[in-house]
Amino acid sequence: MTAGLPRVAVPTTVHCDHLIQAHTGAAPDLKTALDTNSEVYEFLRSVSAKYGIGFWKPGSGIIHQVVLEQYAFPGAMMIGTDSHTPNAGGLGVVAIGVGGADAVDVMAGWPFNTRVPRLIGARLRGRLSGWTSAKDVILRVAGILTVKGGTGAIVEYFGPGTESISATGKATICNMGAEIGATCSVFPYDVRSAQYLKATRREAISGLADEYAEHLRGDPEVEADPEQFYDRVIEIDLDDLEPHIVGPHTPDLDRSLDELVRVAAEEGYPLDISYALVGSCTNSSYEDIGRAANVARQATAAGLKVRSPLLITPGSEQVHATIQRDGLLDDLEAIGATVLANACGPCIGQWQRDDIKPGERNTIVSSFNRNFPRRNDGNAETLSFIGSPETVVAMALTGRLDHDFVRDPLRAPDGRKVMLEAPAADELPAKGFDPGMSGFVAPAASGETVDVVVNPDSDRLQLLEPFPAWDGHDLLGLRVLVKAVGKCTTDHISPAGPWLKYRGHLSNISKNLFLGVNNCLLYTSDAA
Repeated sequence: MTAGLPRVAVPTTVHCDHLIQAHTGAAPDLKTALDTNSEVYEFLRSVSAKYGIGFWKPGSGIIHQVVLEQYAFPGAMMIGTDSHTPNAGGLGVVAIGVGGADAVDVMAGWPFNTRVPRLIGARLRGRLSGWTSAKDVILRVAGILTVKGGTGAIVEYFGPGTESISATGKATICNMGAEIGATCSVFPYDVRSAQYLKATRREAISGLADEYAEHLRGDPEVEADPEQFYDRVIEIDLDDLEPHIVGPHTPDLDRSLDELVRVAAEEGYPLDISYALVGSCTNSSYEDIGRAANVARQATAAGLKVRSPLLITPGSEQVHATIQRDGLLDDLEAIGATVLANACGPCIGQWQRDDIKPGERNTIVSSFNRNFPRRNDGNAETLSFIGSPETVVAMALTGRLDHDFVRDPLRAPDGRKVMLEAPAADELPAKGFDPGMSGFVAPAASGETVDVVVNPDSDRLQLLEPFPAWDGHDLLGLRVLVKAVGKCTTDHISPAGPWLKYRGHLSNISKNLFLGVNNCLLYTSDAA
């Protein structure tokens, strides 16, 4: 708006996925969001129409799932104003999460600048099987590299093991590359990528990618001698990989399920699981929900219901409509699950909990991507653990953090011992995807006919004026007010949750700057 341009210079879309608060269920939560945030949604719709931007309405889905379904293609480069933009790397996109200022520069036709990244090669051997999923791969990677090991680096996955992972599974792995600090992560183009492109009605792109496939994969020399080309190489044998869980309070505290079960009590973790949550931009694909539903069907056959409340968040309207048509939602609801709106919800802190008091210590398990204190529900005493969707559903059935569902049976209502079998599911729907109700709104043919109106007294929206040009004089002698110590992620720099409503108002959102940071300047030498 302040650049004086009639339209954006590059293809751009806006997605409304952050402001839908999870509380009672999909329909009422979406209605509440539409009522509460109407001013913001109308601004985003009208400004998109005026400046040539595609607009995805609230309820359409989470941006990263929608991008994977609609826009991502091998060999592309894209930026997005969310740290989990690298999700598109599952289809071979160099996708980087950036700040709003970087995005505005690109939208106005300026180049995107970044430091030359290091290269980390992740060689995958073997094949995924049994309870092990793509989520377990990235949880293991996080355990190896830690939350800062990927900083300033692109992670390239290679090796024969990549071919056993679906396109959406690859996206799961790339998505959580953000949790190791990676600039982005990327997989080579293969037959699974082609199948996904065709299933999402992009046959022409698949054909083009097939034609240039050799340029969308690693060179033979790299496969043969990766240490010569990468700054660091890590290896994971998928044949030996087990279900993993990370947490609490950090996504790099990585343990296998059986190890967590052994230490949970001695670590003092609350053993009763207060909530189990499946979804987020990381794990809400058709395959993810299918594997979770397979576990649910086994439970129903044995007469089991969840012992911990279970929430399901579909990643997009297309996924929601398809899993509803194919009966997967029925399977999950049959064991007591509640289906939420197609949005970020609890993963981004948009979750109204009525079951605990502030400061109450409790345990939750999810298939989300982050688990820092306060991340999901604003409560610092919520211990959040992360696993795959099928792991989360199985843990909801046990209701306990110290039950190894892979090796130990569950007890049915009639006293029978029930062993859950490793889940299996189609990675793509046999009947094709059902697009559901389209939430896409194309921009106006001419922006001159569109008015963008913002109430000057609004506490949600604030129109900005261009900053004064630099006068040539640097600011000198400024005092350092904050020096972060310990973990310092975007969750610490600008916490989400209730603050999200001020994202369109710079003055108000700035009030939460560094609220979650531990400032070492406040500690005395005695305290240290």
